[in-house]
Amino acid sequence: MEKTVIKVEHLSKIYKLYQKPSDRLKESLGFTRKKKYQEHKALNDVNIEIKKGETIGIIGTNGSGKSTLLKIITGVLNPTSGNVIIDGRISALLELGAGFNMEYTGIENVYMNGMMIGFSREEVDEKLNDILEFADIGDFVYQPVKTYSSGMFVRLAFAVAINIEPEILIVDEALSVGDVFFQAKCYRKFEEFKKMGRTILFVSHDLSSISRYCDRVILLNKGIKTAEGDPKEMIDIYKKVLVNQYDEEKELMTPVDEKAFAEDSWARKLLNNQRRQEYGTKLAEIIDYGIMDQAGTITNNIMKGEPFTVKMKVIFHELVQDPIFAFSIKDMKGTEITGTNTMVEKKFVNLKEKEQVIEISFEQNMDLQGGEYLLSLGCTGYERENFTVYHRLYDICSITVIADKNSVGFYDMNSKIQIV
Repeated sequence: MEKTVIKVEHLSKIYKLYQKPSDRLKESLGFTRKKKYQEHKALNDVNIEIKKGETIGIIGTNGSGKSTLLKIITGVLNPTSGNVIIDGRISALLELGAGFNMEYTGIENVYMNGMMIGFSREEVDEKLNDILEFADIGDFVYQPVKTYSSGMFVRLAFAVAINIEPEILIVDEALSVGDVFFQAKCYRKFEEFKKMGRTILFVSHDLSSISRYCDRVILLNKGIKTAEGDPKEMIDIYKKVLVNQYDEEKELMTPVDEKAFAEDSWARKLLNNQRRQEYGTKLAEIIDYGIMDQAGTITNNIMKGEPFTVKMKVIFHELVQDPIFAFSIKDMKGTEITGTNTMVEKKFVNLKEKEQVIEISFEQNMDLQGGEYLLSLGCTGYERENFTVYHRLYDICSITVIADKNSVGFYDMNSKIQIV
């Protein structure tokens, strides 16, 4: 049984928000007994346990408490209440600038950071070449870091964090600053760390990376740990939070009632997910859906390289303006591979009456690699410029792509090869 390396117990962080600086001064000097501030709970009774070797993602909207949590774990901030127990040497890459002295050169900051976490100068000497090679910022390493671009800064900071052999690596969104090649290098390092049994804790808005690298995901919302579990499930819940459609007490993970479909419906002929997720205002409702091969047969099985169609029927209980219809296809880990919607494709619908039923067809070639995928459908729109979900069905059924040839990656570019 793997040991616990990070344990967060009943952690809370409360900030005092003053309307003006003089109110803070009066209170600190004891000139007033009247409460001059409002309390903001950045974190509220958060409990987390992380095992050795896990890669844990933390997701949530801006202001949900993600960065505050990491700062408390790394000792940058003190909690208002609760405890954090750490078993292992931590290396952290928080927001740009944390832990670096802007007046020092890059080299001087490397030594300063190494010694701050317990390395001797001789030990930093041994790691210096690896750090400089990974950072790859040339002679800028001899210049004050205040002269660096944000890209150079994050290169050096990550190079230091990753090469001092931490047992626990903590990264807060910083990788989004680097260029695509540097990000790829960093994620390769993540893979090495995972194979070495190191622990990684990172915050990111890149849901594809969260899905790909994380063993478990923690979702924070308004300072509260809302959910925790499988990356795909947490990402689906997070999308509900983004559109204010998440209700913990009414969370829908409902079995599909196939009897609700008409005898001749498309959905009754498919292999459906018995634990699908659905949500929305239901001003519009998806009442049927199907997948059709090139012969028009309803099926979950599509041959690679052949045309296929995704169809759905939507009934409108209210006259909504410019509804948007969408489908997406994910892999089994929850990464969205492809998809489109009628707004992107510039296809618009004008409703004429309530209870009108619209039938939408998306026709395309199946160029995904052979394997198992999940289909999601949605009907959304804008009400007074506010994005609104009328009805979404996540992972409603599987799509099995049958292939006699797979190339590299998610899809086949159908390359034509000539050898002269």
